[in-house]
Amino acid sequence: MGLFFAGALAAQPLTTPPAPPPLDPENTLLLDLSTGGRVTIQLRPDVAPGHVERMKTLVRKGFYNGLAFHRVIEGFMAQGGDPKGDGTGGSDLPDLKAEFNGLPHLRGTLAAARTDAPDTANSQFFIMFAPRLSMDGKYTVFGRVVSGMNFVDAIERGEPPASPSRILQASIAADNVAPPNFAAAAAPAAPAPAAVPVPAGTIAQ
Repeated sequence: MGLFFAGALAAQPLTTPPAPPPLDPENTLLLDLSTGGRVTIQLRPDVAPGHVERMKTLVRKGFYNGLAFHRVIEGFMAQGGDPKGDGTGGSDLPDLKAEFNGLPHLRGTLAAARTDAPDTANSQFFIMFAPRLSMDGKYTVFGRVVSGMNFVDAIERGEPPASPSRILQASIAADNVAPPNFAAAAAPAAPAPAAVPVPAGTIAQ
């Protein structure tokens, strides 16, 4: 569930996207990353209400805390939101119906990952490093980074990365959750004596 296949379906006909509304704390996603800081993302319930509501529900359950960016491609995007860490996982909530809209895949765009079927987005998402307008109409765009993109740029690359970057904490701005101690989170951890490696799945691009 939630695999990311670029260009799997033909783009849907779209209308001109509406201008972003004013920033609203209830629809502002905060991602505190292990790369050293907080990323602020404006969510767009005006064009993708189901996806925004799902993100907010999972964030408020603490679902994303500690999850890795498991597929990160230079010049393309960083994908995360999978509790299995290999691209095959999701939440225990039902998959979402696609909400394809006119928002383009620009640098900083937040969109929902899915399988090659349109109505299979669940918890996984991706953030674009660079524009790729050929993806417009194929994935549900439901937000965009408004600050902290430098911390997204610093996410470790790889499929999967050798040392994946993580979401230390995800929150909604209206909840006034304080950021973590980024310096402490960046400190190297003591080696675990009996670590069990988790196999990573192969995901088609």
